[in-house]
Amino acid sequence: MRPTRRTALRLLGLGAAATAGASGCSLLAGTPQPQLLTSAAPLPKPYAVPLPLPEVAEPVRSSAGADFYELTERAAEVEVLPGLRTPIQGYGGTFPGPTIQARSGRRTAVKLINQLGEPTVLHLHGGHTPAESDGFPTDLVAPGASREYVFPLEQRAATLWYHDHTMDYTGPRVWRGLAGMFLVRDAEEEALPLPSGERDVPLLICDRSFAADGTMVYPALGDRPGVREAYMGGVLGDVILVNGAPWPELRVARARYRLRLCNASNARAYELATGGPMVRIGGDGGLLAAPRTVKQIRLAPGERADVVIDFSAYRLGQRVELRNLAGEGAQGRVMRFAVDRDESDDSAVPARLSTVEPLDPARATVTRDFEFGSGSMHGGVGWLINGRPFDARRMEARPRLGDIEVWRLTSDVAHPVHVHLDHFQVLSVNGERPPGPPEWKDTVELRDAQTVEIVTRFTDYRGRYVLHCHNLEHEDMAMMAAFEVV
Repeated sequence: MRPTRRTALRLLGLGAAATAGASGCSLLAGTPQPQLLTSAAPLPKPYAVPLPLPEVAEPVRSSAGADFYELTERAAEVEVLPGLRTPIQGYGGTFPGPTIQARSGRRTAVKLINQLGEPTVLHLHGGHTPAESDGFPTDLVAPGASREYVFPLEQRAATLWYHDHTMDYTGPRVWRGLAGMFLVRDAEEEALPLPSGERDVPLLICDRSFAADGTMVYPALGDRPGVREAYMGGVLGDVILVNGAPWPELRVARARYRLRLCNASNARAYELATGGPMVRIGGDGGLLAAPRTVKQIRLAPGERADVVIDFSAYRLGQRVELRNLAGEGAQGRVMRFAVDRDESDDSAVPARLSTVEPLDPARATVTRDFEFGSGSMHGGVGWLINGRPFDARRMEARPRLGDIEVWRLTSDVAHPVHVHLDHFQVLSVNGERPPGPPEWKDTVELRDAQTVEIVTRFTDYRGRYVLHCHNLEHEDMAMMAAFEVV
């Protein structure tokens, strides 16, 4: 049975009587904030658990121009908190799922096998993908069925990730474990002397909360009075996980390391800092034109950043914390690096990394407006785009293949906006041009009462796609719009 919007609103406690107000206007007395869930399970001390590295997926077969993988979604129990077994829904029964390492321009096919008791959808976040394989939220894979997703990967090397994308249920599915990393490599990047091998480390960061028995806590509030708006802002966990481990530690040499940072949280944004310099070399859409030395990096849900940290600047025995300046207490910690050995290091960060073609907004054929706000829907309240809840049959825009377009995104409160099919460049934030040369992105954070202009061009594939808020509770509460490339 296909999940319905009304079912999802009931699940999250939003399906009771309607709140007065016009559609598209904020219906809440105050700004809805993400709700922190408190764990009842005994939690480990920070940095007591070693950082796990998800297994690298092996293709079940390969041909001259393609690799074929299988991902089986199934229920499993894993040890997330020491001494407790946590039920998950995982690709391959693991959390996170296996890391897929693919090559630009080489066809990668992933057969999704659904052994869960509910329908699912797979989306390659950041993938330049034909519509039939993009993971449209109503293209469901039924329990016991399978579907092959084909990724041509005609795109630059980049840190991507894959996750469930089922309409109305993305939040709980990702929360319970349906996410993994997907790394695209190419010759341009491999020609650079960047850290590689064991010093190229994927870090999937998310937050979760746990019941006393180790079960992941996620709200199912029914229609109890007074709680309908409680989770409008999204769901936060009080335990920060990296690659599925709570506040882990990684032992490192006095050498450069490339860290592939991915914010896979439902609603939490991070301000990541080590107290020392970090060199940002990449973002959502791959390498930057040139490296940028920064003190901290903000990542909204869905965003990625590749950074290089030179641990030769630290003494043997020194501990380096990766902290979250946007969090307090335990949520202010992410992981720790323990500098424990000397090793030779011939890596470097060159002054020039790549060529990033700027898209010229003067060549845009149209400017479109997308307003992100709360409003009434289906007898309750939800999150809307242009005053309307998601309807898979309604196309909010029909861009022409190959045309450049400017999209103006306006928010009431914070919304990380993700656009499928092609990457974009940010033109302005509240009328101000962002610093530095352009970079390719697929997710951009709108802050409270903010307008962000982006420029994009949809190429190669026609068909239905979506843009949506990547606060997963906002997405499940209807903040999504379909568009068709014609």
